[in-house]
Amino acid sequence: MTSARVTASHAPRPGTGAPLARLWRGRADDAPWVRPAFLALLLVTAGLYLWNLSASGYANSFYSAAVQAGGESWKAFFFGSLDAANAITVDKPPAALWPMALSVRLFGLGSWQILVPEVLMGVATVAVLYAAVRRRFGAGAGLLAGTVLALTPVAALMFRFNNPDALLALLMTVAVLCVLRALEPAGSGMTWLVAAGVAFGFAFLTKTLQAFLILPPLALVYAVCAPVGFGRRIGRLALAGLAMIVSAGWWVALVELWPASSRPYIGGSQHNSFLELTFGYNGLGRINGNETGSVGGGGGRGGGQGGGWGETGVGRMFGDAVGGQISWLLPAALILLLAGLVVTRRAPRTDTARSAFLVWGGSLLTTLAVFSFMAGIFHEYYTVALAPYIAALVGMGASVLWEERTRFPASAALAVTVAATAVWGYVLLGRTPDWLPWLRWAVLIAGSLAALGLLLAGRVDRRIGLGIAGLGLAAGLAGPFAYTLETLGVGHQGSIVTAGPAGGAMRGVPGGGRLPTGEAPGGGAPGGGTADGGAPGGGGARAGGPGDGQRMAPWGAGAGTGAGTPPRAGGGPTRGFGGPGGLLDGANVGTKARAALLENADRHTWVAAAVGAQNAASYQLATGEPVMAIGGFNGSDPSPTLARFKQYVAQGKIHYFVAGGGAGGGEMRTGPGGGSSSEISTWVAATFEKVTVDGATFYDLTRKK
Repeated sequence: MTSARVTASHAPRPGTGAPLARLWRGRADDAPWVRPAFLALLLVTAGLYLWNLSASGYANSFYSAAVQAGGESWKAFFFGSLDAANAITVDKPPAALWPMALSVRLFGLGSWQILVPEVLMGVATVAVLYAAVRRRFGAGAGLLAGTVLALTPVAALMFRFNNPDALLALLMTVAVLCVLRALEPAGSGMTWLVAAGVAFGFAFLTKTLQAFLILPPLALVYAVCAPVGFGRRIGRLALAGLAMIVSAGWWVALVELWPASSRPYIGGSQHNSFLELTFGYNGLGRINGNETGSVGGGGGRGGGQGGGWGETGVGRMFGDAVGGQISWLLPAALILLLAGLVVTRRAPRTDTARSAFLVWGGSLLTTLAVFSFMAGIFHEYYTVALAPYIAALVGMGASVLWEERTRFPASAALAVTVAATAVWGYVLLGRTPDWLPWLRWAVLIAGSLAALGLLLAGRVDRRIGLGIAGLGLAAGLAGPFAYTLETLGVGHQGSIVTAGPAGGAMRGVPGGGRLPTGEAPGGGAPGGGTADGGAPGGGGARAGGPGDGQRMAPWGAGAGTGAGTPPRAGGGPTRGFGGPGGLLDGANVGTKARAALLENADRHTWVAAAVGAQNAASYQLATGEPVMAIGGFNGSDPSPTLARFKQYVAQGKIHYFVAGGGAGGGEMRTGPGGGSSSEISTWVAATFEKVTVDGATFYDLTRKK
């Protein structure tokens, strides 16, 4: 009785300590270490991704400008407009912008306000992946999968960057989790399948057709392996498809039915149509290289060429440009996928373990094939989509083989996996021979020793076996972990960014738009090129930042760093010279240029117009005022027409025209849809007075020659 009373007196009161205790303890049937280990994984992931976050400033100013616009105008929020006056949209649907825009509405405009939602998406993706893997393969497998994902270099890059890929990776992982739950023999399979359809729908509103890459393997696995009759399987798939159409189609229908005269132009299209954008520039054009309106696209040249986007073929994911971003554990994932299917080959049709290998493996192989052979626009950071699939297969496969380690084929498969990972890590680290030269040898030696030890894993004491496995795991993760730490230590800006050390991605600008610690955002060379002579605008460690007088709180902490100067990665102000931006990077907006644009800003709808979205975005972020992006991202969209632009000028809606904006600082010429940007540039130069401010050329549209 006494003992019972003492226990009762120290029991947590409902609503106070009990929820915290349950949060820490987890499920009643879990080992005591499981929940603390999971929470530690999430906390460490969040801490890593938040560290040095503001070094990237506004990251991709193209999307940051749209976030700024959405933070001021609900109409811009809904459409994904580049400016609050709603001239033109980004070349993607707006779902990825919505969390960032809401953050800006709540907390003001700044680097942290834009990028913290991306970090939270990364932590959520790790959590969802853990839940999906541990449900069938145990907590150890889930923790391994989550760790592999968190330490994948391209994941560490994109979950701290404001491109749509972070939200897409989260939604794809959620969709896989829902399908796996729908494949379980008991419970609400139909509800989970419908939830997967909703996830696919919102993924479409994030990055259009890329969301559907994994749809065929997931639907096929469900149609074959679901634990219900064939008719019910087909009916549930149809219902999930309807949920997908509704969750994506409501926005598409509103945009297509909205009068074109009262909504922004659909950026990336040649005829002001979101459906054209979906199936053209963002759809089949990415596969065959015929992206209408693109600049420097693939063009479907064949012969293993991806035009300006690198070599295509089975080796693309392992090549110089992409290998260090994603492929560290790709050989291991492929080996473990095969091993998992072999181990479960005699299982019943509805076996959930085999279904999991088929779902994750099908997602990996489908996405891998498309990325490897697509001839159109391809950037290294797209490969973040592969990261959850690779991580899941590593966690599941290692768990299955470890349970079977007393059988020599299983221990041999583990040994081969560790050896292949170590050898490939040695190769990848050898591509940057001056960066941590000792690490590749440590990886090779430790991996080789662990591989030899794993051949005997089933015959030694379990603790010794765990030590050997730990050595193999350390060898496999050392390379990506080092790349990830290097990625976290520098800022990244522009449209083309890569993870890892400078030289780790060989295409385009070395380092891919990296800002070394102590180098200011905006510290590149003036003009359209780069200081080191790389491709014009190729990732561009140059983008204009906010001034201390804009309407929203600048740069997260609320303390400005001086007019027109974003904070340095190392804490001080940036160099403040002006200069035009290029196709893929923004302009440096000097103090005088910013002041000129803000003069009488309330009299105009747009304080300026500029060719190309990155150029316009820099001036918009620096002033906090709408800047019209002529021609959208590439400067090649036929918006506005010359006649419409003349009308805006006559009505006094635009104050300045900013010269430059094309690759190399020249005027961008348009694609097949027309010659709007070049025509507008020619007319402006012939009609209005030119002034030079902070090295940038402006035309005052209120003063004719």
